Amino acid sequence: MAGSPAAPLRPLVVIPARLASTRLPGKPLADIHGEAMIVHVWRRAVEADLGPVVVACGEAEIAAAVRAAGGDALVTEGDHASGSDRIFEAVERLDPDGAHDAIVNIQGDLPTIESESVRAALRPLAEPAVDIATLVTEIAEPRERRDPNVTKAALVVDEATRCGRALYFSRSPVPWPGEDDSLPLYHHIGLYAYRRAALKRFVALPPSPLERRERLEQLRALEAGMRIDAALVDTVPLGVDTPADLKRARAALAPPAKP
Repeated sequence: MAGSPAAPLRPLVVIPARLASTRLPGKPLADIHGEAMIVHVWRRAVEADLGPVVVACGEAEIAAAVRAAGGDALVTEGDHASGSDRIFEAVERLDPDGAHDAIVNIQGDLPTIESESVRAALRPLAEPAVDIATLVTEIAEPRERRDPNVTKAALVVDEATRCGRALYFSRSPVPWPGEDDSLPLYHHIGLYAYRRAALKRFVALPPSPLERRERLEQLRALEAGMRIDAALVDTVPLGVDTPADLKRARAALAPPAKP
């Protein structure tokens, strides 16, 4: 967006969470080695050392778990349709004077997210024209190239900055690889850094046709002419949506065996 400010210096990190989940009821409070999953996500966010971290939650039980671990939590008021709406409410209540000029949105079901990846989400905002920043990684598993559960981002990554402008997101392979399956496809990671004004504009937009068709919220921003750039990172965090995912997260986060 022309006229956007320079790269932000005062980020606020917000983690939206709610108990409602059809495939894994009570997901944020799922136990992973003695701590709720949301606490693991909060710890990764704190380790990134970008700025204050708050969990914006739909229920008091989530807030209690975060506070017991020493974190900050805010119980939101609305029955929000998306995490973006929930974090916007939290930001407006926590920072009504606009002291924080960038908002980092980390999903509450990413307990293995690396702190380096959280920090990388701010990298594209060094370009003043960027409204929203996000993350991608190169798809390594051939099966993921055509898996509709893996969101792909169409972009060209600049080797010097390891960033690129996202032209489209899809559940289908984009860009189409044609006959050469060696060309890179990028797996989109749903972690976002918004300029404060961009977040306000985004949540005011109605759901868009492409968003509804692909079931991808970020397409609403692209259809409205907002610019999304992505930073390339090396790993995909494990998203926990099912009991099988939870089992894998517990294995990934298991403490080292005692000698």
